[in-house]
Amino acid sequence: MSAVEVVNSRHDTQGQELMDEAGADCDRLLRSASIRLGAAQRDRLVWLVDWYGLPVLQSRNDARYAGGVVIVVDPPSGAQAERLHRSLHSGCAVVIPFGENPGFDFLKSKLTEFGTVGSCSEGPHEMWWGGIAWPMTPVIAGASTARAPRIISFHPRGGEIALRRLRHSLEQFELDSHIEPIATEPGDRMLCIEKVEFIVRMWKKYREPLLFVEAGAELHQPPLLPSSLGCDVALHKWNRWEMSARTLYLGRSEKAEKLLSIWHYLAASYRTIADGYLLDQAWSLASSQVSLDTVWLPRSYHAAKGDLSAGRAAIVHELHATTADLGPDPSFAALVRASRRAGRTGARDALIIINSEATSESAVAVIVRDIETKNASVVAATVEAVTDAFAADCGGYGRFELSLCAWQNDIGAAGQAARSAHYRVVEIAAGQPIPDNFFARLGPSAGAP
Repeated sequence: MSAVEVVNSRHDTQGQELMDEAGADCDRLLRSASIRLGAAQRDRLVWLVDWYGLPVLQSRNDARYAGGVVIVVDPPSGAQAERLHRSLHSGCAVVIPFGENPGFDFLKSKLTEFGTVGSCSEGPHEMWWGGIAWPMTPVIAGASTARAPRIISFHPRGGEIALRRLRHSLEQFELDSHIEPIATEPGDRMLCIEKVEFIVRMWKKYREPLLFVEAGAELHQPPLLPSSLGCDVALHKWNRWEMSARTLYLGRSEKAEKLLSIWHYLAASYRTIADGYLLDQAWSLASSQVSLDTVWLPRSYHAAKGDLSAGRAAIVHELHATTADLGPDPSFAALVRASRRAGRTGARDALIIINSEATSESAVAVIVRDIETKNASVVAATVEAVTDAFAADCGGYGRFELSLCAWQNDIGAAGQAARSAHYRVVEIAAGQPIPDNFFARLGPSAGAP
């Protein structure tokens, strides 16, 4: 073994020891606070602790945090959220393990969201993480050693002129790329299905992470941030709620492939709907089925031409910073805006979807109500109890979905959508006792109420 290999081996060993220590710190705190996370959520928390420092539970006093990871388990009041915000600085990260609860939305609005990790059977919550503002110093340090993804883009035949700036910047930074012309359907508008089919082909062709960039964009810096974070998918949201498909990172994971396959299916089924809206719906479905590790990219990865900060941006798109070009997109339903601003699935979407081993095609949808009158721990315990009961005894149901609804109109809409799909609909209150044979008592043969 060479001297360089010895040094690298020692560095890897020390790094693993630090990660193990960070994991032990996280596990102790999670047990003390009865917080249940899935494997992907715990991995993200350990990553944050490794970068920022020891995790601490949110304090009720006004003391300033010296650093580390602040875990918030109870939705703060308006005044408490203001005090917490003032107590933070760039050396802190905030983690909300029950991020699906709308009670945390106000606190999230005070912070910059960095990412969301979706739910799964072992951790049936959406973990949200954020801080004061991008960029995060430790992320930049990690980005310096990260490998850039393969940049992919396409353009309609005859539209090569728009790619000159992109090609020049790729050559300048010596980045691997794949750009090709495609034959589009008649008309000026590029359909979502054409974009998704191109990305699917690139996914099958290459083995490294992919970063799709819309034609006409220009790279001002190597786009290393998503790779340094090790996430499944990374994208930007205009106005904090409108998902954009102009910059899209896909890590080499089964979860990223799941998102891509759902997006592909939706694009093929609804060919006239905008790509960003279909990506929004695909993200919601994927986050309900797998613990999708999502990073919400800062504006520097989706700057518009003419932005004051465009000179310091990583990716600048050929867009003008006007309401006509940047939205809001009228095709986006208003009901998803509040939840997407908070980086979570909406009340009318399923928080978690689980398929059982039963061969039955019957399905059950559980709606948890009264979440606005109960504290977050009670709501979280109900979510865990219902998912555990389905895992213990599915009652013959092949599919289970769970939705959180704070308002009566959400309950009605979620129930109507489930019934239209021939689901058995069950409405329960947060805090209601859930026996292990809960679903066996229902019985799929009972039919929809």
